[in-house]
Amino acid sequence: MSLHNNGTLDAVTIGEAMAMFVATEAGDLAAAERFVKRIAGAELNVAIGLARLGLKVGWVSRVGDDSFGRFTLQQLEKEGVDHRQVTTDARYATGFQLKSKVDDGSDPLVEYFRKGSAASHLSVDDFNRDYFGSARHLHLSGVSAAISASSLALSKHAAQEMKQMGKTISFDPNLRPVLWPSEREMAKQLNTLAGFADWVLPGISEGKILTGYDQPEAIADFYLDMGVKAVIVKTGCDGAWYKTSAGEKGQVEAIKTEKVVDTVGAGDGFAVGVISALLEGKPLPAAIRRGNKIGSLAIQVIGDSEGLPTRAELGDF
Repeated sequence: MSLHNNGTLDAVTIGEAMAMFVATEAGDLAAAERFVKRIAGAELNVAIGLARLGLKVGWVSRVGDDSFGRFTLQQLEKEGVDHRQVTTDARYATGFQLKSKVDDGSDPLVEYFRKGSAASHLSVDDFNRDYFGSARHLHLSGVSAAISASSLALSKHAAQEMKQMGKTISFDPNLRPVLWPSEREMAKQLNTLAGFADWVLPGISEGKILTGYDQPEAIADFYLDMGVKAVIVKTGCDGAWYKTSAGEKGQVEAIKTEKVVDTVGAGDGFAVGVISALLEGKPLPAAIRRGNKIGSLAIQVIGDSEGLPTRAELGDF
């Protein structure tokens, strides 16, 4: 995909894409016979969401030389996400996942087949300074940090370099405890990454694991003391609570939805809303309202990114 006219990106992110097969009937995955194929990946969801809102976004990764890899590239092309820094690596496969269908609003069961995937071989070698430097914002999540030591090293390197270049950075912890050797190691590494960020977006339960505190303000203070500019703590049905380095703080009410189809992707939708609005220069409470809105749309569909709205669908929200 060609560079945009002025050669600049609004945001860049790093992560793993997987083909995702969602069962079409509820119940045990072992009994499911029919599946719908989608694309999945936390950072990819954010890239797609930002692109749908008209931002110019680059996504950096590795995919295998296989049908899932081609499927990933086709989806990026379709969504208008810049993929010049996606490497096709014939040595390894593209990961995939199976997801159960739920109809009671609970979290679906997800089984991952990603160990040793092409994306897990991301490393500092995948950092192209000119490419990253052409973006004004870097978004990182705890997923790409968790898939391998070399991928974690890339996230840290990108964060250090982008900070030195004066870019803004957002970080969504997106905890994946099963991918880490221990909870302690996970907290240590993710808090290091969070320390580079301007905006940190933990969920309340994530905040407790990472900081040891269970109150939004204490979680926020933990990161503000590290030099972060704003912390937005997702508090579930209550919406989100924020505090900035300037001492502004408050709660932004959730947006109620009648029907919850699939809770996966809500946090990514929230990140899309907050990041897009902040990059447009909106005040933080307005950014969080947009985050709540997009998060509420994401949980009303089965895929991870179907619910992410275009600018027109978001309306004048």
